Amino acid sequence: MVEAKKKTSGYDRYIDWRLFSIPVGVLVLLLFLPLPKSMLDVGIEYALGPRHVQDFFSEELFNTKTTELSQWQIQMIRMMEKSIQKSSFSRASFVKRNERWCETNSIPTAKEHLEKIRAFAEQMTPEEFRSVMDRGYRLRTEELSFENLSENEKKEAMRAGFHVKMAVGIVFFVVLCFVSEAMPLPMVAFSIGIIALMSGIVTRETVAGLYWSDATWFIMGSLMFATAFVKTGVDRRIAMMMFGRLKSPDIKWVSLIIICVIAPLTMFMSDHALAAMFLPIGILLYTASMSAAGREDPELAKMLMITIAMACNLGGSLAPSGAARNIIMMNYTEDMFGISMGFGQWCVYCVPFLVFLMPVTWIVINWRFRPSIRNLGEALDLAKQESMRVGARWTRQQKVAITIFLIMLFCWITENNLLLKWTGIRFGIGVLAVMGAVAYIFAGIVNWRDYQTKVDWGVVWLYAGAIIFGRVLVETGGAYWIARSLLHLTIPLGLGHGLGLMLTGNAITGLLTQLMADGPACAAVGPVTLAMGGIVHPGSAMIPFMAMGTAIASSFAYCLVIGTPPNAIVYASGYLEPKDYLRVGLILWFTNMAGLMLLVSIYWRWLGYPGLISF
Repeated sequence: MVEAKKKTSGYDRYIDWRLFSIPVGVLVLLLFLPLPKSMLDVGIEYALGPRHVQDFFSEELFNTKTTELSQWQIQMIRMMEKSIQKSSFSRASFVKRNERWCETNSIPTAKEHLEKIRAFAEQMTPEEFRSVMDRGYRLRTEELSFENLSENEKKEAMRAGFHVKMAVGIVFFVVLCFVSEAMPLPMVAFSIGIIALMSGIVTRETVAGLYWSDATWFIMGSLMFATAFVKTGVDRRIAMMMFGRLKSPDIKWVSLIIICVIAPLTMFMSDHALAAMFLPIGILLYTASMSAAGREDPELAKMLMITIAMACNLGGSLAPSGAARNIIMMNYTEDMFGISMGFGQWCVYCVPFLVFLMPVTWIVINWRFRPSIRNLGEALDLAKQESMRVGARWTRQQKVAITIFLIMLFCWITENNLLLKWTGIRFGIGVLAVMGAVAYIFAGIVNWRDYQTKVDWGVVWLYAGAIIFGRVLVETGGAYWIARSLLHLTIPLGLGHGLGLMLTGNAITGLLTQLMADGPACAAVGPVTLAMGGIVHPGSAMIPFMAMGTAIASSFAYCLVIGTPPNAIVYASGYLEPKDYLRVGLILWFTNMAGLMLLVSIYWRWLGYPGLISF
């Protein structure tokens, strides 16, 4: 039997100093370049804006200094300032704020305080409230100038602007390291934290916690699930259920089935879980094909792994249940413009796009990967024989393994509502994933040696680096600076209104989502593009269309390992190199962006939007 030799993307290599000098050189060059005014402005807005806006609200609403306010008044001006950050200016949206909203935005609250705040806000007319919010927004974004700041504030502004510049510098460093593979990719992840710490963006107290986030736990738990599936043979059982009766087990039809099964499921299930579930199946298909053929075919391994990753990235934005980014954009739309979007309504507009995404993805993958082993019939026969060795029926261990997975899947789906209501505890999907991994130990399915040797811990740390990378971009204002800069560049090209504005917003989101998680990408770009749509096309269908378009574009993270959890999970197979994502990712990015614009210009404009004029 031939054993697969995995390509671990530089895990066994030493650093290439010639290549590594390029990202380091770019980072050093940016470090010593003069601070651009646009970055200084963003630094002022992020570092000093909240404080000045709260002082303004304090004087305007309560005619006193912030330090002399009562607790509920302090909470009110903080809530108003946070609403401005989210481009939400209406009184109607403000009075709907609840304790959960305050908790999400790190604002200490109490029920009696919220009642006083609502009562005070309702004493103002909607026009008066909007006027105060508009003036607060102008103060934050236009009126705060470097020249008018105190000496201490100037130092603080310069430091914040420097952090924006360093965040953008880290973007160049990371992308160049990924493209060149000048150093092992997990070391790139650690370098992000080191650079952020040395530049003062994070502190030593916070940097470790940022790496060990809930998302990191989820990646780790997902890879542990995959280990249990392989050891018990659940992967072989599922593979036979999916492909066992194929009359023509050609790789092109196998890849089509993978896409057709996974992509629709991502509208209702976590893409992380699906990637972890199907990764062992992809590895099984390759190792069995290689054993049957008596030779290796790295191209086949890459094709199977990429098919799983891309399929997991397709459908998550097409239904509100698919991902948090959809809820983020729905909330932005309601907060900013009072436009409420329902579950079914979102699906009517977005689900048909899957009919375009699946065949295009299938065609591109089969075009870009040309394996020499194409018929997987012998591989499936071999998998069937291995399954039959333990009997035609599912074994006890297989039943336990799949039962634990299904329980965890139910907990993931209901974690934010039903499970929270039952237990009063917000577990987080990462903690639940690790609980499932521990359950496999308790059930005797695996031991720690299995986890230690079969889990790719480099991928765990790689995605941990992606989390801190996204946090740095969001909290410094780096992502906001990139989005605003790109928007300003496209407006003179005639892309500041109509379908051009829609394309601009989608493209900005599609670029940022390569570097950070889809949720933070929407959080950074959504308020900017929605506000622009509201200014250029007020009261039109542009606003909900921009929200749905931004959510869909945030799923176009096809090009980098760190772009999305499925990319990172599949990379753990060891068969892929970072450039393999680019082979299909670049093409899919452009084809699916073009498809999204066709969806907007033909299907969405034909449907219109209830109660809103066309744009």
